[in-house]
Amino acid sequence: MDIQNINNYFFIGIAGDGMSAIAQYLTGINKNVSGSDRQFSSENKNKRRRQLEEANIKCFPQDTSGLNSDIELVVISTAIEPTVPEYKKAIDLGIPIAMRSDLLAAISQTKKTIAVSGTSGKSTVSAMIYHIFNETQNNASLITGAGLVSIIKQGKIGNAIAGKGDYLVIEADESDGSLVKYKPEIGIILNIDKDHKELEELDVLFDTFSKNSKNLIVNDANERSKKFSLNPKNDFGYSENVGFKISNFEQNGFHISFKINDVKFELNQIGKHNAENVAAAVSACNFAGISIEDCAKALKTYEGIYRRHQVILKTKNITIIDDYAHNPAKLSASIKACQFTDTKLIAWFQPHGFKPTKFLRNDFVKEISEALREEDEIWMSEIYYAGGTVSKDISAEDLINDLKAKGKNAFYVKDRNNFPKEIKTHLAKNTVILLTGARDPSLKEFAEFVKNNI
Repeated sequence: MDIQNINNYFFIGIAGDGMSAIAQYLTGINKNVSGSDRQFSSENKNKRRRQLEEANIKCFPQDTSGLNSDIELVVISTAIEPTVPEYKKAIDLGIPIAMRSDLLAAISQTKKTIAVSGTSGKSTVSAMIYHIFNETQNNASLITGAGLVSIIKQGKIGNAIAGKGDYLVIEADESDGSLVKYKPEIGIILNIDKDHKELEELDVLFDTFSKNSKNLIVNDANERSKKFSLNPKNDFGYSENVGFKISNFEQNGFHISFKINDVKFELNQIGKHNAENVAAAVSACNFAGISIEDCAKALKTYEGIYRRHQVILKTKNITIIDDYAHNPAKLSASIKACQFTDTKLIAWFQPHGFKPTKFLRNDFVKEISEALREEDEIWMSEIYYAGGTVSKDISAEDLINDLKAKGKNAFYVKDRNNFPKEIKTHLAKNTVILLTGARDPSLKEFAEFVKNNI
C-alpha cells in the first residue's frame, strides 16, 4: 500500500481512538478524510464528531450516505463486522478495504518510526517520547491511542500530530497481532503479560517484532520481555548491566523522583511503573540523539494523558482518581500506585467484554488479591458490552465472589450509578477512590458523576 498515491480515505468506525488518530494524521499530511460511526446521527453532534470536523474530517451516520465512488480506500478495524452496511457497499462499489493496522504499517514506512509495544504503558510511553521530541524542538509525528492532556487543552482529541520532523511515534498492538506488521527504526518492548492472548502466543508475536526492529529496546525488569534483548546496553531497568539504569525511586503523594544513569528525574505522576515508562522513553530518545539531561528537563513539563491516573477531586479527606487500567497487570499497578495514604483505598472496576473477562478471570482475582492491603476494598459493576456477537456467560459478580472467597473486601454493585451512595459508609479519613475501566466512552462522565455525588 502506497499512501502517497491515495488521496481519499473513508473510515468505518472513525470515532474510535485508534481510527481517529490515523484519520487526523492523514488530514495533517493533506489527505481528504471522511468517515462514519454508529454513535453519529444527523441530530447528534457529539464532542468527538465536532473535534473531527474541526480537523477537516467529514463525518456521517453509519448509513452508507458518506460512501461514494470518489473514495479510494475504506479503512476498518477488527471491530467492524462484514454485516455493517457500509462494508457491503464498499464491496459493491469495488473500493479497496484495508485494516487499520495495515494502513498504519504503510504510514510507518514513510518515516523513521519508533514503535512502542507491550501489554501495558504503550500510550504513556508514546506520549512521553513525543513530548520530549516536541520540547527539544525535534518536531516528531504521533499516532497513539490516548490523548495528551497538553493537546486536549487546545480542544483537540490529542492522539495524533503530523509533525515536520523525521520521526513518527506509534503504538504496536499485540491484542490483534498487528505488531508483527511494523518494521520500525526503533522498537520498544515494555512488558509482556497475559491479556488478550496466552503468553506462549504473545512470545511468538514479540519475537517477530524484535526481529523486525532495526534497533531494539527492552525492559530488563520484566521477566518475559527481557529474554528478547539483543543488546543490554540498549535496555532499561534496575540491574547493573543495562544501558539505562533506574535507581533511587521515591513517591511523595502525586510526585515521583528517581535517577536514570545518575541524572535526576522529577514528574507529577504516580507509581513505580512510571519510572520504567520514563526510562523506556529516554532510551528511545537517546537513541535518536537527545541527551538524558535534555530528556529530564523536557519531562518536567509533561502533563500526562487522558484517563491515566487523572485526579478529578482532592479534598481534605477524599481523593478521586480516574484511570484506564483494565487488565490484571494494569489494575495491580494502578492500585499499588494509589496506595500513598496510610488509611484506605476503594477501587472500582468495570470489566469490558465478556470473552476477555472470562479469559482473564483467574488472573484478575490473583493480581487484585495480591495488590490490595487489608483495609482496601474492591468494587465492581457489570461488564461493559460494546455490541456484536458474544456469549454473555460470565458476570462481574463472579469475580467479586472469587475475591470474597480469598478473604478480600469485595463488593458487587450491578448499577454503577449506585456506587457513590453505597460507599459513603465505607469512607475513612484520607480515602483514595480509584475508578478504573476502558473501552466504555461514558467512563469519564461516570467519574464526574461520582465526584458530584460522593
